[in-house]
Amino acid sequence: MRNYIIADNQELTSFALQSLLQKDEENIVYRAFDKDGLVALLKEHENAVVMLDYTLLDLADEDQLLIIAERFSLSEWILISDDLTPQFIRRVVYSSHQFSVVFKDSPLSEIREAISAVNRHTRYLSQRALETIIIQQQEEDTPSILTTTEMEIVKAIALGKTTKEIAAERFSSIHTITTHRKNIFRKLGINTAHEAVKYALRAGLIDPSEFYI
Repeated sequence: MRNYIIADNQELTSFALQSLLQKDEENIVYRAFDKDGLVALLKEHENAVVMLDYTLLDLADEDQLLIIAERFSLSEWILISDDLTPQFIRRVVYSSHQFSVVFKDSPLSEIREAISAVNRHTRYLSQRALETIIIQQQEEDTPSILTTTEMEIVKAIALGKTTKEIAAERFSSIHTITTHRKNIFRKLGINTAHEAVKYALRAGLIDPSEFYI
């Protein structure tokens, strides 16, 4: 019997993962909808396998993720997201052997292999994750400068504006702003709006007095 915690706020993905895991009737599957819920479940099931979409849960940054993993050292993690930056993947993979990495567009066979490997207490890195770490390392380690437009969008994100609001303000389409957002996150090596806020504060794009916690 193995305990699994699905920490993914996309209902379709969570349903699919739960269905896949429950094909083995001995598996017990729990759902975590936020960081506090995840920690509470790990307190009860310290050796659980966590299937996490890092980009959708309310984790501030990879440091917070690594702290939780270290706190529950018997847990094992399968990171499964649409996209993760090379910097993030390298950081978590190099910091802890608890983490395996696959992507939501990975073949189902890779996701099954990841689950099987973790059940054998072996780390699994998908082909794409390996390529991201090895092939793209030099490119991603080279600092990239944001354009003026991208800097303005980072500031807007840090001030809590939605993609729709930013698009309306800039007389742009939501698709255009989404593309800018992806490029910004890639250049900065970040994955979440929380990390964009931290960058904007460090870079002086926003005054701390403008940002309310």
